[in-house]
Amino acid sequence: MKAIRRFTVRPVLPESLLPLASLARNLRWSWHAETRELFQSVDPEGWQAAGGDPVRLLGTVSAHRLQELTRDRRFLRRLAAASADLDDYLTGERWYQTQPPQAAGELPAAVAYFSPEFGITAALPQYSGGLGILAGDHLKAASDLGVPLIGVGLLYRHGYFRQSLSREGWQQEHYPVLDPNELPVALLRDGDGAPARVTLTLPGGRALHAHIWQARVGRVPLLLLDSDVEDNDAGAREVTDRLYGGGSDHRLLQEMLLGIGGVRAVRTYCRISGHPAPEVFHTNEGHAGFLGLERIRELAGEQELEFDAAVEAVRAGTVFTTHTPVPAGIDRFERSLVARHFGEGGELAGVPVDRILSLGAESYPGGDPGVFNMAVMGLRLAQRANGVSTLHGAVSREMFAGLWPGFDPVDVPITSVTNGVHAPTWVAPEVIRLGARQIGAGRTEDALSVGGSQRWDAVAEIPDQDIWDLRRVLREQLVQEVRDRLRASWRQRGAGAAELGWVDSVLDPDVLTIGFARRVPSYKRLTLMLRDPERLRRLLLDPERPVQIVVAGKAHPADDGGKRLVQELVRFADDPRVRHRIVFLPDYGMAMAQKLYPGCDVWLNNPLRPLEACGTSGMKAALNGCLNLSVLDGWWDEWFEPDFGWAIPTADGDGTDEDRRDDLEAVALYELIERRVAPRFYDRSGPGRLPSRWIEMVRRTLVSLGPKVLAGRMVREYVERLYAPAALAHRALTPEAARELAAWKARVREVWPRVSVGHVEALATTPVNGTAELGATLTVRVQAGLDALKPDEVEVQAVAGRVDAQDVIGDARTFPLKPAGGPDLAGRLLYEGPLPLDRTGPFGYTVRILPAHPLLATPAELGLVAAPSETAGSAEGGGVPLR
Repeated sequence: MKAIRRFTVRPVLPESLLPLASLARNLRWSWHAETRELFQSVDPEGWQAAGGDPVRLLGTVSAHRLQELTRDRRFLRRLAAASADLDDYLTGERWYQTQPPQAAGELPAAVAYFSPEFGITAALPQYSGGLGILAGDHLKAASDLGVPLIGVGLLYRHGYFRQSLSREGWQQEHYPVLDPNELPVALLRDGDGAPARVTLTLPGGRALHAHIWQARVGRVPLLLLDSDVEDNDAGAREVTDRLYGGGSDHRLLQEMLLGIGGVRAVRTYCRISGHPAPEVFHTNEGHAGFLGLERIRELAGEQELEFDAAVEAVRAGTVFTTHTPVPAGIDRFERSLVARHFGEGGELAGVPVDRILSLGAESYPGGDPGVFNMAVMGLRLAQRANGVSTLHGAVSREMFAGLWPGFDPVDVPITSVTNGVHAPTWVAPEVIRLGARQIGAGRTEDALSVGGSQRWDAVAEIPDQDIWDLRRVLREQLVQEVRDRLRASWRQRGAGAAELGWVDSVLDPDVLTIGFARRVPSYKRLTLMLRDPERLRRLLLDPERPVQIVVAGKAHPADDGGKRLVQELVRFADDPRVRHRIVFLPDYGMAMAQKLYPGCDVWLNNPLRPLEACGTSGMKAALNGCLNLSVLDGWWDEWFEPDFGWAIPTADGDGTDEDRRDDLEAVALYELIERRVAPRFYDRSGPGRLPSRWIEMVRRTLVSLGPKVLAGRMVREYVERLYAPAALAHRALTPEAARELAAWKARVREVWPRVSVGHVEALATTPVNGTAELGATLTVRVQAGLDALKPDEVEVQAVAGRVDAQDVIGDARTFPLKPAGGPDLAGRLLYEGPLPLDRTGPFGYTVRILPAHPLLATPAELGLVAAPSETAGSAEGGGVPLR
């Protein structure tokens, strides 16, 4: 008989044990080993049964055991120490609070960070993959650094799906119901004790209400909106049912609740808690883009700003991060659907629906006039934007170049901040303990959280034998984890215990172990390793240098193609000839990953280049001494060195068809493993019969790569390069300044068609046969027609660099030109300036005119540029005829 309602009966903690509740409710325990060890000692068996979740543990521990603990002086001392440590962590000064006075004055009082998913811990399953894990690591690193962040997301009652396999190896999805009362979250309540909530207006007189649940991520509050509210109708209650579930209307409502409801939740939280109001809003991918519309509505009502002025005020304090390198990865809705939700009787009353639609319009060559693009809106409502690796920044500038017509992609104002990972979450305790023996426990924690190459350099002094022994221990732990999970998976697939004796011989702790785990879209190429099954078998079963592979990953529930890839891999791994050397583990998630990364010797990543935005799994592996074997994509393209691993050669960009490209790259993968990776692992010619060259690569990975891949480094870059400038811009955009800037932009756009570049010439002292000498300086002169604009409203530049056979300037540099005379009879002004010739070979230059205003973040912000016509340049007056 099934219960009609479920709830948890919790024991009452004795007064001396009350700090356990505070420790359990702050998710710092998920990355603080001492706190986890304390909870484990409460009830070791209960801790295992609770999946390492302190909230679940405290919900099941017996009253008798609690009474025992009240008499355990050693436990009480440990509890007091852990509680005091948490209090010091939450209230003490961190990096952010110790900035010099001038820098501190530029820092935002608070930052609101919006994301559709957050991967904090397996105990709070509100993530699907890399975007959510990155968001969780961002919050944790911000907490470690003392950055006053407020996280904003949705609370999904079913989270993301749990994955199992059928007997035939087909992916099956399960959606367990999550009770927030059994999660490490608490309802945000008003002063009268009533649950705080936000409300959105829906068409047809309906309303969408949402409660606000709060998780404590160290110092960072994470607000999660939940539409499962009794006052909602059945459809509205299901808005936050599943992560990335439902059709277009469902997804649109989720994103309206995240963006619009999220801003209202932040305002409510700040009112109740006294937390400083955010000066900067960070949109992690386009899903939360509607937050800009809500802030426009606020400014229109509170400060009576017109729409254009409100847009400028919102843009000044907004940062937008794009994570997708392909247009297909962007949320796009039918314009009619968006118009219905924001039109008469819908949300954001008073904000013109036609202006809303224009923000998401694909009004550029190749765009679809019938859709509303969330990333396009995000970029138009953010003065600062970034990709998540250097290569992804370049890909993003190409992908979104249509929003800045007339500019080369290199000039598109999208920068990059390469992702990082939160080392205290992902580094195995055994690795931390080894580091602590070398450099001291306190310094180790600081290094893991904040970085600092001088601290990581100490790893170079760890003896080879210690490193090799540690790698063996981690590999052995992974072998046991794989066997346990594989046995459970086969039982789910219908196998009986008597059929599973072979599982005890799966994997070998002394065999080279390769890991591959990620989501399963086609571009990540889960099955590239299967292009030549017979060759893969030979690698796995090599009698001298065998290889074993652990694979995990989920395909999206609606992606049958991805599911077929999973099945193909599973069927290969089911073959009795190789099943002891290759395994597929279902239900990839944080708990599995924390065992998988440390236990592998090599981390494999073979996406289609350049479709991997960053690929942080390889970073987590590297922090545990695992070497990377990857296509030069994402972060690996940026930081690869032979000291750290191997680069898989690619056939992208040479016109090769897809099948041929995959064949070529698979062969390259096999060759690397067979001829370089495995021989180095098994070369025991070093002192003590150790693989000294392999160990040195592990050491170099930790010493040189470790500090780069930290989330602390990433968050510091966001603070210094994006948050601080956005805060200053936000403060500068007073209502009057916002109105002035909006009016100026409107005037510039009206005048710009009449702005022109006239005659251009370059003068040199010693021109010889159309060439010039290295080190010489040209004087560039240009006649600029500004129409009604003043000289201080434009920037006139020379742009110069080496040119290719088509006269395209590469690696360009800009040189300012200053007013030097005029106007002439046509009203044109003369501008001139020096152009140093600092590079040899074919060299070229051009000139351009850009709008200029002190409140612009970049001259390209308006997407306006005036360039010479085909006949503007000449060699008259002794000019040097350069290309």
